[in-house]
Amino acid sequence: MRRTKRVLALALSGLMLAACSHKDKDAPLAFVPADTPYVLANLDVLDDTTRQALLTQLDAEMPAQVAQLKTQADQLASTDPDMAKYLRTLAGEFDGKTAEQIIQETGVNPKGYMAFYGIGLSPVLRMELADANAFDSFVAKLQNDYGKKFDAVTLGTQSYQRYVAPASHVQFIVAVVGKHAVLALLPQDAPQPLLRQVLGLDRPAKSVQDTDRLTDLAKSKGYAKWAVGDINVARLLPLAIGGKDPLAQAFLKTRAENESTKTGEPVTNLMQVPASCPAEAARIAARIPEMSMGYTTLDEKHRDMRFDVSLASDIASAFSGLKVELPGLGNDPTAPFEVSIALPMPQLRAFWSAQAEAVAAKPFACPVLDNLNDTFSSLGDSMQKAAVPPIGDLLGLHIALDSYTPNPNGGMPKFSGRLVIGTNNPAGLLAMAQITSPLLAGLKLTPDGKPVALPAQVTNALSESGWAAMGPKSLGVAVGSDEDSKLADVMQQPGGEAGELMRAHLDGGMYANWIDLLEQRAETAATMAATANPDDADPQNDQKNTTAAIASTKAQFEAMKSEAARIKAIGMQVQMKDAGLVITTHTELK
Repeated sequence: MRRTKRVLALALSGLMLAACSHKDKDAPLAFVPADTPYVLANLDVLDDTTRQALLTQLDAEMPAQVAQLKTQADQLASTDPDMAKYLRTLAGEFDGKTAEQIIQETGVNPKGYMAFYGIGLSPVLRMELADANAFDSFVAKLQNDYGKKFDAVTLGTQSYQRYVAPASHVQFIVAVVGKHAVLALLPQDAPQPLLRQVLGLDRPAKSVQDTDRLTDLAKSKGYAKWAVGDINVARLLPLAIGGKDPLAQAFLKTRAENESTKTGEPVTNLMQVPASCPAEAARIAARIPEMSMGYTTLDEKHRDMRFDVSLASDIASAFSGLKVELPGLGNDPTAPFEVSIALPMPQLRAFWSAQAEAVAAKPFACPVLDNLNDTFSSLGDSMQKAAVPPIGDLLGLHIALDSYTPNPNGGMPKFSGRLVIGTNNPAGLLAMAQITSPLLAGLKLTPDGKPVALPAQVTNALSESGWAAMGPKSLGVAVGSDEDSKLADVMQQPGGEAGELMRAHLDGGMYANWIDLLEQRAETAATMAATANPDDADPQNDQKNTTAAIASTKAQFEAMKSEAARIKAIGMQVQMKDAGLVITTHTELK
């Protein structure tokens, strides 16, 4: 019997080892250090149908994106001509081309794997190529059109190209290593061991692929395998402000040189990092140790994502079991625009006051974090003021818009919808509203959730019918035809389940209307800004600047309109779980 068990155990071990050995030793994740502070990668490739649907969507977006690049180039022409020229070059490469053509010209494998990660803070993008020669040709053409060639460098037998930005003390490198394209941002004086690891000439002792870090994360969070991201804040933040990471030192030197120019303080003095900084970075990271994200659904009609923010146990426990009595928070929103936000002021005050007291008792000494002392001090003062009614009684807000039409003359817009305020003292809130607005003086409500017509003086001012209702812990108002029945319905809807903090919904039609409204206001603001600051010496230049500003605004909004035209609905939900904050988004396409 024992011999049989040993044989079975050996057989099982052999099967497990065989399974492990099937991992591609040259997959991008095999080059990612296990202790990387951040990583985003695909663990599987999209099926052909979904991939083609996404490419079609990109084709629809491409013209607006190219126009936006050109406009941004025009804006930068006088202040940053190099960047302006680069943006025009990039726009020229994409102009008039489909996503499929761009993929072919760049040589990227549309069915391949990629990883974006950090070696220390230094970002690296490694992706599989279908045609390395095409990638080289694309890079060469981009440089030729730009008019500046990168330096050609060799490390051992591996060649790569680099562009050095001396003023920023960084370098951008690009290389083809085997079947991979490698792009990275490194310090200008990057040591050879860092370069070798970035290029993949030296492998990490242990990789993310070895640890199954992303695979396990995807399983535990319900992420699909097409894109999974993880940020180890506990490692990232100490690297960013600890003063030892090579890229952080490059950024610090740039900042110190700029400060030295203004103050005369020696650069070496300004680059000193106090010993308190790493410890205080770890102190903050312990409160938010990790963040992650991934798609949960991705097909031709849906883009659903989930974001997780791990939090210290005292933060999560303060809200994970809390049920906020805000009508509508427990239901899926359905109006063209609808949002329910939990704002449990008693609990929020207690939590943020405790955080402010903790910082006051142990202030941050690291110069980079010094502003947090003032921030938390102000926050503590604000929380004391928030105890005063009606703010101190607040539980949340529910807002729904069924229609919204702006007034072309700039007056009161025409809208229909409802507002519900969650409060521990609805009668007190009503009394305060009646004191503030005598027009409401005759309004009498009982806490049964039944709508009562607003006084005639109010509806006449609104040019719309209107109602108000009171619940045990809510006060609501509605404006517009048939909104009384909708108000009655929402007043009876359930509050949130334990940990529910927010639900939101926006349909494509309302989104498009808002973009049109914002575009009109942005164009007006751009014209007014140019008129308010004229160049008396050159009126023609004034007109040119005004035209450029309006063109820029139009290009930006055209991109937004292009996206909005394809959207059927957008939704979001925010919950506090035992491990931290969970944010889910839902995008449905037409």
